[in-house]
Amino acid sequence: MLQFDEETARVLEDAYRGADISRRRRASFDALAPQPGDRILDLGCGNGLLTEELARAVGPAGHVAGLDASPDMLAAARQRLQGRDNTTLTQSDAASLPFEPESFDKAVSVQVFEYITSRRPVLRALHKVLKPGSRLVIGDIHFDTFAWHSDNRARMQRFLDIWDNHLAERAVPARLPEELQDCGFAPEAMQPVTICDTSLRPDGMAAMMIRLIRAYAVQTEATDEDDAAAWAQEQEELAAEGRFFFSLTHFVCTARRQ
Repeated sequence: MLQFDEETARVLEDAYRGADISRRRRASFDALAPQPGDRILDLGCGNGLLTEELARAVGPAGHVAGLDASPDMLAAARQRLQGRDNTTLTQSDAASLPFEPESFDKAVSVQVFEYITSRRPVLRALHKVLKPGSRLVIGDIHFDTFAWHSDNRARMQRFLDIWDNHLAERAVPARLPEELQDCGFAPEAMQPVTICDTSLRPDGMAAMMIRLIRAYAVQTEATDEDDAAAWAQEQEELAAEGRFFFSLTHFVCTARRQ
């Protein structure tokens, strides 16, 4: 688990509220199409941003259940959701959903499945708690779409390879259609959400990922602080010279519970 200093935590909060990640979150929201009175499961709710948006949409007659394995994330979500009586938060792993069968109208999961090694048990658990005909929306990045400019291509590839080690699966969108069908879902749509930056914006995904990758590389002892600092510094310099380029694609998969 990465350990964040106060400055890194601030950068992450800015990024989660920034345009890149907000647009990605909105794509999942729109695909889910929450309606007043819906009961929705937010699987891997993290700091509760999407949970809060869904709670506003379903209104007092609806309910949003956020579930996450991280107590730190749930603490942030509880603070964000204070006063919202139509939400509950539960700590649990994704394959052990502590809910009654067929108790949800819809379910959503954003950037969670790429960290799950065995995804079919999770999909079967979701199938169990969703009503027949319910909508499931899963959003994850396909990391083969990653394009990140550097004058030191060998070093950049080394850092991207290091980052790959924190994932269970780098190509979830390509795996999902088959896995969904195996677990009783009918895939309906796959929507790409491409983030492409030519400036290093303080609230952008690139700024967040520089922080995360630098910290991960050092904390896992894949490299030392000087090497990681030089890698990050090059991106600052490229941005100052007008030569910054960063792009990757998030995919929103919509399926129906059969």
